[in-house]
Amino acid sequence: MAEIAVGQVPAAVSDAAETRAFDIGIHEPLPLGQALVLGFQHIFGMIGMFVFPGIMGQALHLTFDQTAHLYGMTFLVSGFVTACQALLILKLPIVHGPYVGSFTALMALGALPDAGLGLAFGSCFVACWIWFLLTVPIRGWSFAGIFARYLHTPMIAGIMVLLAMVQIANTSLPSWIGDKASPGFPGINLSAGAVAVFVLVGVTLWGKALRRIAMLIGLIVGTLAYASFIPISPARVIASPWLVTPQWFPFGFEVRADIVLLFVLVLVPANIASMALYTVVGKWANEKLSPARMSGGLMSVAIGGVLASVLGTYATHIYPDNMGLLRYTRVGSRYATLACGILLMLLGTCIKFDMMLVLVPTPVLAAIATVLFGVVMIHAIQHLAPVKWDERNLIIAGFSLLLGIGGLFVAGDAYQALPLAIRILLKQAVVTGGVPLVALHALLGRDALAPAWAKK
Repeated sequence: MAEIAVGQVPAAVSDAAETRAFDIGIHEPLPLGQALVLGFQHIFGMIGMFVFPGIMGQALHLTFDQTAHLYGMTFLVSGFVTACQALLILKLPIVHGPYVGSFTALMALGALPDAGLGLAFGSCFVACWIWFLLTVPIRGWSFAGIFARYLHTPMIAGIMVLLAMVQIANTSLPSWIGDKASPGFPGINLSAGAVAVFVLVGVTLWGKALRRIAMLIGLIVGTLAYASFIPISPARVIASPWLVTPQWFPFGFEVRADIVLLFVLVLVPANIASMALYTVVGKWANEKLSPARMSGGLMSVAIGGVLASVLGTYATHIYPDNMGLLRYTRVGSRYATLACGILLMLLGTCIKFDMMLVLVPTPVLAAIATVLFGVVMIHAIQHLAPVKWDERNLIIAGFSLLLGIGGLFVAGDAYQALPLAIRILLKQAVVTGGVPLVALHALLGRDALAPAWAKK
């Protein structure tokens, strides 16, 4: 039987699948009201944006004003990159929020007496410029474009998304349960989250016209359920200022070559996973993504990382739960994510509104994320269906997947004895599993479809 390139899914099968993916295509405009509603839904799917600044402010003993500035700049940079992805070279409905790898690296360096946030943000600034240069296409070629070519194969795209989901799984059920010190641990947290999930699923499956605001309804009902047991005080909203004034390098500026290299490596998973997720959304929308187009998307992310370093916040990454929201609402229009980006930039200048969003309990947000992460994970498994699972592909995928997952479980004295850069990288499953995956596929892989798909 003749072999077919893995990236070339038969047209009839692909078209049928993508017709089911979205009722509204990525280039179709939306009424303003609908775009705003969907934009707000996407904002509520960005859990890290509500959680990371508060955790970092508390752990590093930042002042209230510094934490408020961090919240505002996180919204602002996330909105900027999201809008760029919708409007510029990539032109896909992609939502960006604070990148967990950037968050963990900044937390680790900020807590070190011989490092600090000034060194962290200064070195990240240089690392983002390096990544920008690597993504600039010259005569249709770029360094990042090399990886983009491999990510058109279902095995690599599917495994990369699985690794990304595994890496962020600790923000789903663990955050839903909460820690022992949280007020609703464990019963109220679980119950309020369960109410939100039941409402989300019910409205999605049987809500008809309300389907597109299912997540908002789930969040509202879940928050009310939580507040019926534990009052939610608006004191922080009242006490916060109205506007935030951007500051350039608010924690100082310092650069060290080894820390620059650390951030270059930390940004690897964000870029590799972004290309994998671009591929998934492109398949949903029946859009052919050239390496140059994907490189253009990464250019926007790199510019956003430079801006984030200047303003003292996190580099960004695609949020998979927002991808799940695309499938839930069946609205793929990039104008909805453009509205999300504009709203984020506006909200980034209004701290009072930022604090109102923070009033949504973390267990409720995490419960909703558990559903949306699951949707993306199952789609990644579905993405592996066309792969011909011969001995070569089993070795490539199995070895790489276990490398990525295994690094997350290195702990105790052995983990603490490792250099800081190694410790940070071990928690980046898309690096420890994704880089071997691409390398082994380049050396050993055979791009062939499974027999059932080849017949189609």
